[in-house]
Amino acid sequence: MAANFAYLNTRDLEFIIQEWLPSEKVFEYDQFKDYYSKDDVKAFLAPILKMAKEMVEPTNEDGDNNPVKLVDGKVILPKSFGPLYHKLQSEGWGTSNIDKSEDAMIMPHVLSGAVNELLCAANPVFYPYILLTSGAADLIQSFADDDLKEVFLPKMMDGTWSGTMCLTEPSAGSDVGDILSKAYPTDDPRIFKIKGQKIFITGGDNDFTDNIIHLYLARIEGARPGTAGISLFIVPKFWVNEDGSLSDNDVITTGVEHKLGQHGSSTAALAFGDNDNCRGWLLGKNPLENDGRGEGMAQMFQMMNLARLETGHMAHCCIANAFYNTRDYAKDRVQGRPFTNPRGNRISIINHEDIRRTLIMGKAHMEATRAMLMKALFNFDIREHDPNPEERQKAATYVDIVTPLCKSYPSDEGWWLCGEAIQAYGGYGFCEEYPVAQIARDIKIYSIWEGTNFIQSLDLVGRKMGMAKGTAFAVFIQEIRDFFVTNKDTAGLNKEFLNLGKALEAYDKILAVLVEWKSSNPSLIPVFSRRVLTATSQLHAAHLLLDQALICLQKMTELGSEHYDYKFYKGKVEATRWYLRNVVPNIWCMAEVITDADTSTLDIDLESFDY
Repeated sequence: MAANFAYLNTRDLEFIIQEWLPSEKVFEYDQFKDYYSKDDVKAFLAPILKMAKEMVEPTNEDGDNNPVKLVDGKVILPKSFGPLYHKLQSEGWGTSNIDKSEDAMIMPHVLSGAVNELLCAANPVFYPYILLTSGAADLIQSFADDDLKEVFLPKMMDGTWSGTMCLTEPSAGSDVGDILSKAYPTDDPRIFKIKGQKIFITGGDNDFTDNIIHLYLARIEGARPGTAGISLFIVPKFWVNEDGSLSDNDVITTGVEHKLGQHGSSTAALAFGDNDNCRGWLLGKNPLENDGRGEGMAQMFQMMNLARLETGHMAHCCIANAFYNTRDYAKDRVQGRPFTNPRGNRISIINHEDIRRTLIMGKAHMEATRAMLMKALFNFDIREHDPNPEERQKAATYVDIVTPLCKSYPSDEGWWLCGEAIQAYGGYGFCEEYPVAQIARDIKIYSIWEGTNFIQSLDLVGRKMGMAKGTAFAVFIQEIRDFFVTNKDTAGLNKEFLNLGKALEAYDKILAVLVEWKSSNPSLIPVFSRRVLTATSQLHAAHLLLDQALICLQKMTELGSEHYDYKFYKGKVEATRWYLRNVVPNIWCMAEVITDADTSTLDIDLESFDY
């Protein structure tokens, strides 16, 4: 079977929520205390694991074998996607979880993150249909007038309608300020005629919802150029009349992309207003009444920041499922004899040293990215629900800083980690009958979605390192330094903490070079920014893994080697050990490379690439 959801249990997710993060703080918030308990996490996740395997996984193979098609102007999706979408929505695992009303029964982010990992790993191609609908509904909740909320939210919450975000255009990808989409006033000050084209719109069309609600960026005629003049509009595929009926809104799907992976994802090219009959509702202030300034980019970034985290989460899900599938294959595949006993019996390849290296490498990166993402989601809960404004602000700052790390690190590392998984399978890994081939094809897009990872690196070295005149990022690094000082003499992790200390010293050199370049040679900053992003992610991940390992060492001592949970904790310690000894040295290697300030990237003549 080409698609396979290979999670055996939820033990590491339980550890994160119940043993590592102080999640009781979140579960005690008024929004959650009557519905959820830290003690119930395992029982809560068990049926989700079963549902992911039995209900979601089969749709993954359907999506890969039956790519999205455009026939006579209509999009045709894999047949299983519609029933799954409505099933998840009706049972509360979809858009309704972002309901902001005070009495809404929603999951905290730290718990929904665990749920989303299981469902997404079972079919990462399907899950954006729900995530994007949730994001679009969240923007409407935040910025629309009450009457528009009444029109759109109920049907988006129950899955009758879906949603997207429409940014990219043929002439403007990441440079959103150059979009050409226009909006023109009508007799109603809230309704504008829309004209433009959008491309690469994930979920841009489907055949299983009655309407698709596009959150659309356009420039009102007369607004400022660049991002400052952009506004955000609700542009439904079908116009919603006052009596609730639907009519044509001049939104046409002109094509669907044929992609390396993600075959079941409807990535659409859309034309709005070709017949001069497309309308949309403005969200926020009219730029013509606001010194030409629109509010669209600020509004869209509310959705985009969470979308960036979700993109990293989807990449993590692929890493995890690739690792789990490789583990299972390596247990079953018998080939070769022990290196130390070439005349011995043939053995399962999981016993070969290089396969063990591949597996611990996958496990270490999987646990690193999971720790990064789950701690970020934990802070999302504090930011949104804590009664103390100082705690909310602290959590918000943390989320801002780690967002480019959480988006980029899993999606950068996942591509080559999937390559290593294929390698472990040998020739079978290159065959489509085995799951890692599809996982590799599906994962690549995540380093491009929601702002390429180069853009994330500029966000880190520019905005995030410069927040509050640099003090916010300094506090972030100081917390790692304080953790090192407090725990550096921990027996059993001496070498690992030594490496963390060396990494901190090296990272200080990287920061010093960046400061110097800002005045002496700013062109070098974008040359090296992606490597700075990777080094920052590795330092952050090392901190989180060691923080977990401290708990695991204590548990190992308390339980003893005969306890059923001992190998779980020991496995996490060994994965941490591998990461600190095999990955973290990259940080001081990178410090040396960055300090060298090689300018060959800038010095080579463009014509030299012709040879």
